[in-house]
Amino acid sequence: MNKKIIIHMSAKILRVEAVLLLIPAIVSLIYREAQSATAFFITAAIVAAISIPISLKKPQDTTMYAKEGLVIVALVWIIWSVFGALPFYISGEIPHFVDCLFETVSGFTTTGSTILTNVEVLSYGMLFWRSFTHWIGGMGVLIFVMAVIPLTSKHSIHLMRAEMPGPDVDKLVPKAKSMALILYGIYAVMTLILVVLLLLGDMPLFDSIIHAFGTAGTGGFSMKNASIGYYNSAYIDNVLAAAMLLFGVNFNVYFYIVMRRFGLIKKEEEVRVYFGIVLLSVLLITLSILPIYESAATALRYSFFQVTSVISTTGYATADYNTWPQIAKTVLLLLTAIGACAGSTAGGIKVSRIVILFRSVKLGIKKMIHPKAVGVVKMGGSALNAETVRGVLLYMIGYVMIFGAALLIVSFNQLDFETTFSSVLTCLGNVGPGFGAVGPASNFAALSNLSKVTLSFVMLFGRLEIFPLLMLFTPAIWKKKFV
Repeated sequence: MNKKIIIHMSAKILRVEAVLLLIPAIVSLIYREAQSATAFFITAAIVAAISIPISLKKPQDTTMYAKEGLVIVALVWIIWSVFGALPFYISGEIPHFVDCLFETVSGFTTTGSTILTNVEVLSYGMLFWRSFTHWIGGMGVLIFVMAVIPLTSKHSIHLMRAEMPGPDVDKLVPKAKSMALILYGIYAVMTLILVVLLLLGDMPLFDSIIHAFGTAGTGGFSMKNASIGYYNSAYIDNVLAAAMLLFGVNFNVYFYIVMRRFGLIKKEEEVRVYFGIVLLSVLLITLSILPIYESAATALRYSFFQVTSVISTTGYATADYNTWPQIAKTVLLLLTAIGACAGSTAGGIKVSRIVILFRSVKLGIKKMIHPKAVGVVKMGGSALNAETVRGVLLYMIGYVMIFGAALLIVSFNQLDFETTFSSVLTCLGNVGPGFGAVGPASNFAALSNLSKVTLSFVMLFGRLEIFPLLMLFTPAIWKKKFV
């Protein structure tokens, strides 16, 4: 383990956060919010004072392998979250640091769960920072850094592979930095288009930026207590629903479109399954909630929005689905676990993993019936190597273990099972609202500090897909020498 490169890289990456903190500080100054502006400037100064001296000490050995990449990613996400929570705490807008940390982790991991009972009392600067964390974390903190600053190691692809969601990360172009620039370029353009579309729906500019950040990062922080339901606009609902659906698509597809490699899009089987799940879910929920609404069009509108919001793990709400029939709530609960596509800004287990698991089970049953049969698991018409399938199975084992441990801890709150179960599931899936007392019309404020800290780590486990954080807390990894 190259500890010096881990410290150097972590400090270098932390410097970027100091610069990013100046953006909401400027927003605070524009709106003449001296207290919040001061909080951002103080935090930026603290981060800079810590990171700059350490980052200037370049180690002689800059070798980085997969294990260093995993540890750096986990360490940076924790450090960014801790320092990112300071503006809320220093300004006093969120009085307790545990709550500040929960809110910030929820922002960077694009979960969207909140402890705020009244978000509308926050200053403009804090509202901007809160949603800006979604936009940064959506594509990935490290990928953002690779797009804006040069990293020392030629092995920086290990950072990208450790952070990008999904069973595997394809190297679309020879250099990791070029890949990061392309991905963030596509991401930024799609975000800008969404801002314009929201403006056309008479949403104010600041509101449009906030909700575009939340949608692009599939995070779901809103500046209104009633979330998107506040605007009561079919146009805004449909624009955001379509956007959430598209941001849940593997960004490889958009890369192929930009590069005019249309033939490769046909091989993206996961995207077809993703749209199929959305279509079936919308149909089932629309039929189940028809008696609640005055027309089929209204039922379809609310169904489409909530399905895309949940499967993309964005978490925006236009209706309190706690009041919907059980079949609708069950479908949404399943979508909470599944999530969207690998390589998107969304969370969840990912559609590709679900497909691989299903086909692995199918192949296992086939071999039980025909022991001598030879078969492989395929995805997109290509056979998957044994390492990829094994990785999916290991991920699921880790997922269940983390879920079970967190469920046990959160159960000490003695809340009802629906609330306890869904709070862990929604945080591990980076969705946001759950059911019961943590539903779309409620928040996580009533949970104990132990549960909030636990769920903060659960959100990080979900966003980083288990292994980077496990690697960080594995003592053996710091002792053994291997590549």
